[in-house]
Amino acid sequence: MKYILLPMLIFLVFGCSQKKHSLKGQTEWQRQTNSNFKDASKSPLKAKDLKNFTGLDFFDFDSTFVVKAILERTPNSEWFNMKTTDDRLSKERIYGILKFQIKGNPYQLNVYQGEENMQTEGYEDYLFLPFLDDTNGNISYGGGRYIDLRIPNNDSIIIDFNKAYNPLCVYNEKYSCPIVPRVNYLDIEIKAGMKKFKKL
Repeated sequence: MKYILLPMLIFLVFGCSQKKHSLKGQTEWQRQTNSNFKDASKSPLKAKDLKNFTGLDFFDFDSTFVVKAILERTPNSEWFNMKTTDDRLSKERIYGILKFQIKGNPYQLNVYQGEENMQTEGYEDYLFLPFLDDTNGNISYGGGRYIDLRIPNNDSIIIDFNKAYNPLCVYNEKYSCPIVPRVNYLDIEIKAGMKKFKKL
């Protein structure tokens, strides 16, 4: 059975609302994420990795990577098929361009809206922010990471890179994960969020 991006959102958001025994983690988001990974009923981990799981590796929380971005909406953008890690195609469109600064330097990322999410109750305002950076393949997953966002009421939005997470296919090849578009490369080390997963 193949899974798409939506289950990861359910896993991270709704799973976090349940009271579970917290594992290690510097922030509440890290602890709740570790708790969800430890829970066999929802964990994406394979049995052999779950057996000895004590927690994911995260960068230390860094407020430098909590940024306020200006959202430039692109209402006339065309739908396209975003490639994934298997033969599935995810129908997406560029919802807008996020412009922000880190350490005084300007950056921008495309933020995407998926057709399936728009048609799913409770996820109509979900936005998908995949990105690549200079930690990839070294201390973070080589294929990039994801951040979940919601459509704001105005033209500004907070991006918290401390909540950047790995695609589910990092943990189990049964998942189908969108491939981060090259245009969303940041020429900087984003030392925040999840690090590379160390398989057993």
